[in-house]
Amino acid sequence: MKKKLFSLLLSLLAASAVSYGYTDFRGFNLDSLERVVAKWTPDAIERASEEELLALNRAYRDLMMGWQNLNGEKCAFYAWKALSISVPRKWEDASFDAYRFVGQVFYGAEQYDSAMFYYGKALEHLERMSPDAPGPDNPSAYTQSGIDNDRSLLYGTLGNLHNVMGDIPAAMDYYAKAGAIFDQYGWNESNTVLWYNIGETWMGEKEYRKAEAAYEKALRYAEASADSLMITYANKGLGRLYAEKGPMAKALKYLRDVNAYFVAHPDDSPVFRRENLEFIDKVLSRQKEQLALLLAASILLVILLIILLFVTRRLRKTRQEKEEVTELIEEVLDEIPPQKDGVTLSQREKDILDLLSKGYTTLDIAQALCLSGETIRWYRKKVLAKFDASNTAELISMAKELRLV
Repeated sequence: MKKKLFSLLLSLLAASAVSYGYTDFRGFNLDSLERVVAKWTPDAIERASEEELLALNRAYRDLMMGWQNLNGEKCAFYAWKALSISVPRKWEDASFDAYRFVGQVFYGAEQYDSAMFYYGKALEHLERMSPDAPGPDNPSAYTQSGIDNDRSLLYGTLGNLHNVMGDIPAAMDYYAKAGAIFDQYGWNESNTVLWYNIGETWMGEKEYRKAEAAYEKALRYAEASADSLMITYANKGLGRLYAEKGPMAKALKYLRDVNAYFVAHPDDSPVFRRENLEFIDKVLSRQKEQLALLLAASILLVILLIILLFVTRRLRKTRQEKEEVTELIEEVLDEIPPQKDGVTLSQREKDILDLLSKGYTTLDIAQALCLSGETIRWYRKKVLAKFDASNTAELISMAKELRLV
């Protein structure tokens, strides 16, 4: 994934860079061009004029570029051919290009140490270029913007290389150097791609805050460039970020904007379009999962609320029942006559015992309690039996001892 992203960065930076001024033969018949340069034997090269060597070097560089994405070995072969002419003659621009392409061949072969070495050689030739100094390979003289363009391209490449090798701090240092040049010349498209790539780097490191900041910066540069494709790249980065960490609705908004662009431009970046559709599928799947979880959680919450309501009502009812039982017990206890040494008296018996202690006769008690004399006598016998008393006097005495009267 990283290698593919960094290749994208290289190609886009190259596309937005200042033109090198020579023909790209990738759309032409490379075999025909090879047959032309094959006529140049070592002896012929020795006898060639400077103009002929310039043309031959240019042809080697065209072949080098033409084979870059088709055949790495041929690309490197013609780069070395070009270097055999440019290095001895100190044609710095031509040597820079050739060493850079050799580095990219090793980069593509994942031989990173070799790639680093040849990128370093390219940087050496780049540092030897002086603005406004004409030479055989630059008759109109180098321009500062052209040198800075080459330098930014190489810095971005070195940043990618360090990134793939796992040295993120070094990668960020080179990215910063490239970004400073882009800012200097207002190359917003290049900065968009650079910061998109930085966002992808931080995504790989699970540094989501840094990734979000990088993608948002890419979007600002893209909007400043007014390039819809650049805006699409930045939106895709933000869509991927939110697809990874949420929220899903926000991710879907960005990803659908990206898809709308690719629907309108089906021939642009098919790899990006396919990846974007994969992200949309992922987001929709996660949304379904989240909805399912939300539904399950809602059902569980309703069940818990029902249980809580039932328990609350049951507790309330239990509390009410407890209060009613307590009240009933208190009422029953109030109705239970006092007990002294095993003697239990009903309220009626207490009333009769109280009146007997006051000297009331059976008839007096009957009148006082509105009962018949027979009833009063029955109660008297019952009270005497409870106290095991022989007569009324003994009953009254025992009742006083027990403080019942």
